[in-house]
Amino acid sequence: MNYTQICKAFNDLTVTELYQLLKLRSEVFVVEQHCVFLDTDDKDYACHHLLLFDGDQELVAYARIVPAGKSYAETSIGRIVSSKKVRGKGVGKILTQAAIDQTKKIYGDVPIRIGAQYYAVKFYEQSGFKIDGEIYDEDGIDHIEMILS
Repeated sequence: MNYTQICKAFNDLTVTELYQLLKLRSEVFVVEQHCVFLDTDDKDYACHHLLLFDGDQELVAYARIVPAGKSYAETSIGRIVSSKKVRGKGVGKILTQAAIDQTKKIYGDVPIRIGAQYYAVKFYEQSGFKIDGEIYDEDGIDHIEMILS
């Protein structure tokens, strides 16, 4: 399947796009993962938002590109998420590569840090990320920092 990708700064998002990305993040991070946390953490304003739509123009995957100094010293990619309906179909790989490409397009060839859910380490290693730290608990889920140099 072909996916349409859109990458926009916060102020360029339409109301519909903003609603769709917040809904997807809540469906997965809050409802599916039973994680009670404030997803809208005020970082969104400074970020670029990568949205991946399917042929029906339904948002199926999302990531935010975070400038250096907001989450980590390095530029980062966060809130990497895909809809349940597309998992196992390679969409996560497409999204991750698109997020890396967009980060480089926006910020140049800079290191990229992520706070990965620990169970997904092997997935991110396939994209070139390397473990850089110790396992830590974030909202009841094991995470680990990884970096792409």
